Amino acid sequence: MTVESSETTQQGLILTDAAAAKVKSLLEQQGEEGLQLRVAVQPGGCSGLRYQLFFDDRSMDGDIVSSFDGVNVVTDRMSAPYLVGASIDFVDSIEKQGFTIDNPNATGSCACGDSFN
Repeated sequence: MTVESSETTQQGLILTDAAAAKVKSLLEQQGEEGLQLRVAVQPGGCSGLRYQLFFDDRSMDGDIVSSFDGVNVVTDRMSAPYLVGASIDFVDSIEKQGFTIDNPNATGSCACGDSFN
């Protein structure tokens, strides 16, 4: 399934325009064809689950692929239910720089912000 939109929906993962621009920039720096941003949820972290964002050229059975401003975001079928309606943004300020995830499915998170439950 491919979703072509940068609008907020409750049907899948959302990548903001700022995050899409940063991912595009990072992909250009990698210089490899066929890379996509993979977002996964793995067991671990202080709260029980943690996010993983990385570039991947693999395609797995059941992957959900969404496109945001020309950036493909891939989520495996096991992680997808945890990420419905979650929004990935990129923040660049004096206080912090990096990707942030606002997940309406998270009932709690740790102080570091890297894990949730």
